[in-house]
Amino acid sequence: MTKAIINGKMYNTETATEIANYWNGLGNGDFNNMDESLYKKKTGEFFLCGEGGPLTKYREEAFGGGFCGGSRIIPLTVDEAKKWCEQYCDADTYIQTFGEPEE
Repeated sequence: MTKAIINGKMYNTETATEIANYWNGLGNGDFNNMDESLYKKKTGEFFLCGEGGPLTKYREEAFGGGFCGGSRIIPLTVDEAKKWCEQYCDADTYIQTFGEPEE
């Protein structure tokens, strides 16, 4: 998935800047497999574009019940993007994206 309209706003990985990528290292056959990227739109808004297995936030309902893997775009607030970056990025990427944090 490279683009979606969510709450009347366009989110497009082709026109946004990719800040960082996180892959948890698990194979596609693993139900916990997850691969996602943080993007910043020209408007300054952040979003995740990712995919994952049936035990991740990217899961989708399967026909006939249960869940299967899926993909989607998730809009983030600035605070949510900062928390994601703190968890999955190095300090230089964080500073380049959000500026120097307080000591």
